[in-house]
Amino acid sequence: MKSKRNCFVTYPSSEKIYVSGEINKIRVPMRRINLSDTIIHPEENQTVRKKNSPVIVYDTSGPYSDPDCTIILEEGLPRMREDWYVRRKDIVRLPAGTTYASLKHPPYRAKEDKTITQLFYAKKRVITPEMEFVAIRENQQVEALGLKSYITPEFVRKEIASGRAVIPANINHPELEPMILGKRFLVKINTNTATSGLPIRDELEKAIWGYKWGTDALMDLSADTDSYAYRDYLIRTCPVPLGTVPVYEALTNAGGEAQHLTWDIFRETLIAQAEQGVDFVTIHAGMRLEDLKLTESRLTGFISQGGFILKQWMQTHQQENFLYTHFDEICEILRAYDITLSLGSGFRSGSIYDANDSAQFTELRRMRELTETAWKHFVQVIVEGPGHVPMNKIQENMKEHQYCCKGVPLFTPGMITTDIAPGYDHITAAIGGAQVAWHGASLIGGATPKEYLDHPDTEDICAGVVAHKIAAHAADLGKGHPGAQIRDNALSKARCEARWQDQQALALNPDRVCQFYNERGVSKRQWKK
Repeated sequence: MKSKRNCFVTYPSSEKIYVSGEINKIRVPMRRINLSDTIIHPEENQTVRKKNSPVIVYDTSGPYSDPDCTIILEEGLPRMREDWYVRRKDIVRLPAGTTYASLKHPPYRAKEDKTITQLFYAKKRVITPEMEFVAIRENQQVEALGLKSYITPEFVRKEIASGRAVIPANINHPELEPMILGKRFLVKINTNTATSGLPIRDELEKAIWGYKWGTDALMDLSADTDSYAYRDYLIRTCPVPLGTVPVYEALTNAGGEAQHLTWDIFRETLIAQAEQGVDFVTIHAGMRLEDLKLTESRLTGFISQGGFILKQWMQTHQQENFLYTHFDEICEILRAYDITLSLGSGFRSGSIYDANDSAQFTELRRMRELTETAWKHFVQVIVEGPGHVPMNKIQENMKEHQYCCKGVPLFTPGMITTDIAPGYDHITAAIGGAQVAWHGASLIGGATPKEYLDHPDTEDICAGVVAHKIAAHAADLGKGHPGAQIRDNALSKARCEARWQDQQALALNPDRVCQFYNERGVSKRQWKK
């Protein structure tokens, strides 16, 4: 029996609004925070109030925060983007029975002689609905407050055409509300999910709360026999870009033994995920057989699970990494669905001791060649890294990333700045995330309090999202993103107002002064000053 529920969540003193596009027929969801009046120079019995303009913020919660939307999880979210491309002549819908799995909605893919990626359209000077959508979201209506912003749909198009920005948006994920990654845009945060033995509905509930708390992207790290079914439900109920590491599921399909992996198994797994609607995939193609020796002097070896799987395969077969040798074919698959390539950092450091070593930087240089190859196929590219790095080495690492990978967006799944805080890795990752984002990283996050220890529960996901949202916003302030300081100013004004009101209330009732300060641990001598 299907369970029907209204997944509406309330946010005090705010409301969901929609902003219409001017180029394309789109409606962009935002959240308007209504502010109370400011009291100015009150005198005796008079109070002068000044009306504060509302603050518009980026909203990742999708239909889950729309009071007019009733969601049946088993049926998925509204397929918003399908109207944007269903009449296009460069895609085709695959007939039932020709896909890798039985899907409720037959998947789309590009026609054999067509290219449909955001990068391709950007280079052809076409502003897609996705480009206009993200431009409106990024601006957060700051023009209404008298501020200027350089982020226009045309600016978005140019950044994507240059490769400095990407919009992960598989055409088979029409439930998605587009999001952009790039150095000149808002810093985004990621949250990880995976099957953990709980019923699928319970896993979905954890992901939904992640959207409500503000995650911009979701990485599905599932690696068991239930991965495909779980992901199908996950994508249909996911309003943010969803990524995977296909080699995890390929390993499961190979019986769980790395030596039994083959290119054919990986290829089928990748196409199946593409047809489901995965928006970005981590491909560890920068690992080369000849470079494995560079990790022999490491303290912690391989922290990347995908990197470890491929290391085992290369050492067993004494052959080159099949993700590298078949890289052109991988790009052709990604191009057919407009999937963003995330070049995985298989050699990323798993400890402070190994940070910025020759293995990691050698892989980065390999990624330069792969980035150029992907661009020839018009595939959008982001790069992952760098793992555990102390604060004094972050700038060096970012310079190497920006140079080697030609300025493509950087995703740091967990920028750990110290190894001594198990159980608090979301804090160490947020410290590193803020700094690496200020230096140019586009997507941070993924760590929770139970990192490496256990599957996170709802509270762990909340702690991880909040820590990284604060880090991302701190970086936006440091970068001078248009309108980033509006919320800080509004909150500072409210705090000042609250303090002033407390002081006035005490002045009118001197008997409360002593009690007021005692409750706050302030001595009589201190408050008299």
